[in-house]
Amino acid sequence: MLETAIVEIGDMFELETEAAVALWQEAGLVRPWNDPRADIRRALAGSASTVLAGRLDGRLVATAMVGWDGHRGWLYYLAVAAGARRRGYGAAMVHAAEAWLAAHEAPKLNLMVRTENQAVLRFYESLGYRRADAVTLQRVLG
Repeated sequence: MLETAIVEIGDMFELETEAAVALWQEAGLVRPWNDPRADIRRALAGSASTVLAGRLDGRLVATAMVGWDGHRGWLYYLAVAAGARRRGYGAAMVHAAEAWLAAHEAPKLNLMVRTENQAVLRFYESLGYRRADAVTLQRVLG
């Protein structure tokens, strides 16, 4: 791990939306069927969700969208800027999301990783996450 400045983590500001979307695009998280700006609006507007922002010198370098559905906590859009990777910021964001969920009394955290993204699977496994014996199903509404 490289020596580095500590990332400051707090709730994302609405004015950071475009920076967050650019970060998610750089990290390959945006898909044509998802509107990342709408995802940010919904997360910031809800009392059971937020987007956590990791900042260095006031500049957005990491994000983690976190939410609580009353049964499980969920983590989405974990991203770290390419020039800031391998410095522990991703792990710091995961720990901040865990703390946010613990403060909301969530008993566990779930997340989804695309099956082809082996590097990200290894990252989460290094933090103690394990694969669940479950299949995620979806249906697009609207």
